[in-house]
Order: sequence, then structure tokens, then C-alpha cells
Amino acid sequence: MPVSAAATDAAVCAPLPVLGRDVLVPLVTGGEVEYAALDIAASAPALQRVWDDVAAYAPYYGSVHRGAGYLSQLSTDLFENSRAEVARFLGAREGDQVVFTRSTTDSLNLLAAALPARTRVFVFETEHHASLLPWEQRADVEVTYLDAPRTPGQAVDTLERALAGREPYANALVCVTGASNVTGELWPVRELAAAAHAHGARIVLDAAQLAPHHPVDIAELDVDWVAFSGHKLYAPFGAGVLAGRADWLQEAEPYLAGGGASRTVARRGDGGVDVEWHTTAARHEAGSPNVIGAYAVAAACKALTEAGFENLVAREQHLVERVRAGLAEVPEVTVLSLFGDDAPRVGVLSFVVRGWNSSHFAAALSAEYGIGVRDGLFCAHPLVRTLLGAQSQAPGECGAPEGAPGEKSLNAIRVSFGAGTPDEHVDRFVRAVKELVRDGARWSYRTEDGRCVPDTAAAA
Repeated sequence: MPVSAAATDAAVCAPLPVLGRDVLVPLVTGGEVEYAALDIAASAPALQRVWDDVAAYAPYYGSVHRGAGYLSQLSTDLFENSRAEVARFLGAREGDQVVFTRSTTDSLNLLAAALPARTRVFVFETEHHASLLPWEQRADVEVTYLDAPRTPGQAVDTLERALAGREPYANALVCVTGASNVTGELWPVRELAAAAHAHGARIVLDAAQLAPHHPVDIAELDVDWVAFSGHKLYAPFGAGVLAGRADWLQEAEPYLAGGGASRTVARRGDGGVDVEWHTTAARHEAGSPNVIGAYAVAAACKALTEAGFENLVAREQHLVERVRAGLAEVPEVTVLSLFGDDAPRVGVLSFVVRGWNSSHFAAALSAEYGIGVRDGLFCAHPLVRTLLGAQSQAPGECGAPEGAPGEKSLNAIRVSFGAGTPDEHVDRFVRAVKELVRDGARWSYRTEDGRCVPDTAAAA
């Protein structure tokens, strides 16, 4: 695939400064090399701007809400201003709530707990487990799993048919990703939201992989809720976000019972207690809030906005085209895709290499080239199994996972990058793929605890 002129122009844009950019790691073959962090779909490094902001605030840390001291008052203002910053980043509507959670998984579990009884949830089998599994935890909620679509249009048609066949009097929720954590492909969120609303359903967007790469606007996309994680948004300090409509959240029992969620607590004459719960976001933020985590998320939102998503998207597409062009030159490599090679995507690609177990290949990239990627099923087992189909990998190879009874041994390799990735890292990755396929690994590897690792007792 040729690299476009626009993408070439974008190459002059410098990557955003991130922590760990100059970390050196040892190679089994001797020497050290600058670590190429190409697994940011799992967790992105902290932006230098985020780290600096957090470090500047840390000496002033205090408990939030109700504290009379100066640091408590300052921290309360910081916490609530962070909520407002996230709301602006997401294009939240008037009346929407921003609830701070621990992660995307926590956010979607919170929403699952808040669903009215007898809600039917519609979710594609292509979802990450964070958005595939929480709904089953409610005995009074029914889940309809939809088959993997092969085009964006088919996704909309599949959802339309499923919603048309539901009971019209029941609540319904659609859960969909904005960008796949396996293929990086963008999903037709606006069209799916329109289909959901046309049938009286609501929709929640899993933006864990979308928000770090593209602008996410609740009002423009017309979704009811958005969930994402700070650790994928260059703010790895333990915070996540659920933002959107307030009604179901206000009517639900608090996600956690405790201080902060309660407005008043009083003993009753029979010895029990009466509780009045908050109706604001605090209703689902019991306990001492993660002020630093919330502030870090807000700082990342502000940094990405100021950098300009137009510039960030252009530069990332330059990297995507660079990787895809390089992999296309290796016949043994198959890039995984639902919607086809030309589908727009963020900086996430998964692939398999003929003649290699993916765990072995990933281990060699790390040990011999200092490149960190991910291998496995990426917490999206149904999707990866669908994409791999019959492309099983021999269980006798180093690190090959054991399939469930009656299943084949399947795993893939994922490379992912973003705002802080320099060109040299993706170039080294492409060069390493070509060399490993052509020449093989230069080191011996063995299986340890189910993973392929360098055999330290072996000679090169």
C-alpha cells in the first residue's frame, strides 16, 4: 500500500512526549536498545504533560468534599473541575453526568447494575469482554448476542433486525465498540445509534480504543453513554469514566454503598437505618475518590484537545499506512480484518504469521529486537476465533495455548501505537517482522507458565 502525500506530510509532526520514551532494555543477543512500546492498546504510557500536572498537584493532595482545610477545598475544586473538563472533552449534553470509575470494565459493570429490570441488551460477539460480559451478571436482564458483521452496513442491518423483533414494551440497550481492540477498525457508531433510537433502545459506546485516537462527541454521535479508561488515554493512574444520561443512574441503587454516595443516614425506631442517596454522580462514587486519577484523565483530555485531533489522526494514519505497507510485503503475514483491507482504523492491527506460533513470534520481537507487542486472544475470544477460523497453530510449538476441548489452538499478534509513537519504532517493527520470517529466530525459546520465553541456558 503506497503511503499518501497527506500521511507523508503528517510525518513531520512530532509525537507527543510520553514517559518511557528513552528506556533501554537488554537483548538476549547482547547489548541494549531503546524500548519500542507497541502495545499501547493494552495500556498507553503517561503523557509527559499528564505526569507533570500530577506531580505539580501531588504535594497539595487532600480529601475531597466536606473537608474544611485548604488542601481539601483545593482538591475538591480540582476534582470537580476535572469532571467538567472530561464533560467538555466528550461533548456532554446538558443534564449528562460524568461518573469517575476505575476503568472501562468498571464503567460498563456500573451501567449493567443500573439497568432497569427486564432490560434486553443487544451486543455483538465482536466486543471486548469488558462490554460483552457484564450484562450476564443480572438475572433480570436478557442478553442477545449478535453475529460478527462483515461490513459496517451489515452491522447496522443486523442490529435493525434484532431490535425489530424485540418486545416493544421492554427497555433495550445496545452496547458497541467505537474501534475494535483487535483489528482497530472503526465501527459505524452514529448509524447504530440512529437504529437503536428508531426502535426505542438506548446505546452505550465502549470508547476505550476510540477516545485515545479520535474525537468522541456524545451529542454528535447521539449515544446515551460513553465509557473509557484513563490508562488507555495516556493517564495510567487508575481512573475511568462513564458519562451520559442521568435518569437510569439516578434511579438505580448505588453501585457501592458507603460514604460519599449517601446524603443522610439516620437510625429508625426499629433499630435499622434510613438512607437518602445522592442523585448526582456522587451516588456511584462511594468511598474516597481517586482524585489524582480523575485529574490525570482530565489533564490527558486537555492535552489531546490542545494538540489537535486532526493532527493526531493524520500522523497516526501515516504510521498505520507505514505498518500495513511493510506487512503487505511479507506473504507469510495475514492481517486480520472484519470489514476489509480498506476499512478505516486506528493504530491497532492484529496478524498471524504462517509457520509461526504467535507467542513464539512475539517473544522473539521482544527478546531480540526490544519490541513490545501482545499475543493471544486480546480479551475478545469470540472475535479472534471468528477471524482466525481454520488458521490453527500447532500445539507443540513454543508457547502455543491449549485450546478448550474440541477447539483448535488459536492466538494472534497485535501491534498498536498512538500519539507518542516515533517513526523509528514502527520501522524497527516492520524490519524485525521481515527478518524473523526470512531468517528465523536467533535464539532458542521454551514454554514457561504457558508463555514462550527465551531459554537462558541456550547459546545463540
